[in-house]
Amino acid sequence: MSFYWVKTNAFIKKVFSKYCWDIPNNEKKIYLTFDDGPTPEITDWVLSELKKFDAKATFFCIGKNIKANLALFEKLITDGHSIGNHTMNHVNGWKIHTNEYIENVKNCAAILDEQEKAPRRLLFRPPYGKIKKAQSKILRSLGYKIVMWDVLSADFDQSITPEKCLENVTKNVKSGSVIVFHDSIKASPNLRFALPRTLHFLKENGYKFDIIH
Repeated sequence: MSFYWVKTNAFIKKVFSKYCWDIPNNEKKIYLTFDDGPTPEITDWVLSELKKFDAKATFFCIGKNIKANLALFEKLITDGHSIGNHTMNHVNGWKIHTNEYIENVKNCAAILDEQEKAPRRLLFRPPYGKIKKAQSKILRSLGYKIVMWDVLSADFDQSITPEKCLENVTKNVKSGSVIVFHDSIKASPNLRFALPRTLHFLKENGYKFDIIH
């Protein structure tokens, strides 16, 4: 199993300060994000759960999944959620040449541009959180905000229990937190347990849901 921080280390935030790790505010606003979709049945279910709590979120979508599920992607837009670029094929920036990586991001951007209903927000999250300095520099020069996270649910980790996934969020969230879930098949067992309970916890504790701009 790969190492990861559930709560992003303050030193990492300082070293990579040009990335968006959280969005500090005094209004108890938090930012739910979902990576890797849209995925049939799973993304539909996520949208249904969000609607129950009048919660808006930011979805970092994979280009090939958008192409395969256009109607579902359009529903993300019509429901008032924000959309970000998560590359065309979920590529690992550490394992790919910079030019190829940027081309992959642009291919996803082209699909986003084709969808007239999609507000053009230049948000990008690197798959696995792995991106080279050169890749980051080019994307930022193109106007992208590179969005990382403050709290990782670790729903993708099949070695943890759904209860642990929930605890990862509830024990670490604070005003301004950017929280990561995944609307993917792999994450689904943990997600289906943790998301409704997370939404209930956040609402009960006075948090407000907002999208990333």
